Amino acid sequence: MKKIFLTLTTVLAMVSCQNKQVNNTENTQTEAQSSNTENAMTLTQEWDKIFPKSEKVDHRKVTFKNRYGITLAADLYTPKNTQGKLAAIAVSGPFGAVKEQSSGLYAQTLAERGFVTLAFDPSFTGESSGEPRNMPSPEINTEDFSSAVDFLGSLENVDRERIGILGICGWGGFALNAALSDTRIKAVGTSTMYDMTRVSANGYEIKMTPNAQGTYDRVPGNTPEARRKMKEQMNNARWESAKKKLCFLLAC
Repeated sequence: MKKIFLTLTTVLAMVSCQNKQVNNTENTQTEAQSSNTENAMTLTQEWDKIFPKSEKVDHRKVTFKNRYGITLAADLYTPKNTQGKLAAIAVSGPFGAVKEQSSGLYAQTLAERGFVTLAFDPSFTGESSGEPRNMPSPEINTEDFSSAVDFLGSLENVDRERIGILGICGWGGFALNAALSDTRIKAVGTSTMYDMTRVSANGYEIKMTPNAQGTYDRVPGNTPEARRKMKEQMNNARWESAKKKLCFLLAC
């Protein structure tokens, strides 16, 4: 396991959480490519990352479901010219980003160093399904990591005793949370976690640069009313999900 930790340490130094790379135009295009439904996903097959494709690594798009029934879209990176079972790492984050950005760069770089890696869009984000869109959910996003471990462990070229996870920025907390209860996770790495208490109290959309008083200004629109509306959207999604499950059981 020393190899996993040493490599993670090296790669984590390459990209900081500040490089969230959330380009609104790119994200809008990525969201448009997603069907937002688990039964009719449309995945972009051409290379669509913000970083160049490595000649040392094989890449393909994959999908898998979590325990909540949400279909996750991911990029699987496998080092070329390898034999036997390899160590594997699942990567996700930062908040608001997609697998075509930071998590994909981490995953490809780790694959160049001999790991099978999986960069996935978490639930409600990117090409993955789930409603409402772009909404983090601690319990579901923690489950996303364990579901990624499910997928990696199903691969013939992966050693189940050498699977780790890597959470970038806010996803570092979800990675740690997953590792607390999932004994299959043998190593966990986090890249630049931040003050979750501030985010929970003020919302994600605050200016990252402090003002003259040393505090952080809110972005217009991130009000108590806006946060309330966001919660209502999440709660209403539960009604819709429950309705679909009941309809399935009653065969309606």
